Amino acid sequence: MSVLDILIKYYPAFFHGLAVTMQLSGLIWGIGLVLGSSVGLASVRFKIGVGVPARITSFLLSGIPILVFLFWLHYPAQSMFDLVIDPFYTAALTLSIVNIFGVADIVREALNDFPKQYLIAAKVTGLTRRQTVFKIQLPLILRQVIPSLLLLQVVMLHTTLFASLISVEEIFRVAQRINAQIYRPVEIYTALGLFFLLISLPINGFAFWLKHHFTRNLSEQ
Repeated sequence: MSVLDILIKYYPAFFHGLAVTMQLSGLIWGIGLVLGSSVGLASVRFKIGVGVPARITSFLLSGIPILVFLFWLHYPAQSMFDLVIDPFYTAALTLSIVNIFGVADIVREALNDFPKQYLIAAKVTGLTRRQTVFKIQLPLILRQVIPSLLLLQVVMLHTTLFASLISVEEIFRVAQRINAQIYRPVEIYTALGLFFLLISLPINGFAFWLKHHFTRNLSEQ
């Protein structure tokens, strides 16, 4: 049985797993980008109240394997609070938290590294604070952070595979169940690898293109 034969025979199951994976990724991406950007901005503006706690949390999370964090929220944490939460939402929460602080780190570093001479030049030319933000800061910072943010979202897509370990019916768990029935690991996991390549390579390629064409060391300008 070839990869194509498996895809044709089991396409309803694969499509269901794909839908769950993309739904999970969409939540993680949306929550991470919106809240992470907000935390990053607040970390710069309120260094003590937000910046320090955010950096400490980010540092702690970087030392905990994502799988351990996921299992802790799924088993011990729910047992401690006598809760039963759908594994899909547990996975979405866990990976969103990781994404939030990853995005916050990227945004905070970009803001902290922004050259002060640009702000001085804007003030000298008579631009208001609003004009400075929207015409100078925001465009330049977006050029710096978008490639890194895209690459981070690809990493978060890959981490959705961990959700299968707490019984989320995403594409990796579907592939495992199909393999348990027909035991064709080479063909099944080749198909799975092709799926992630089709999703990841265009995003990676776009991120590298943006980085090559638009990102530069602003401190040298």
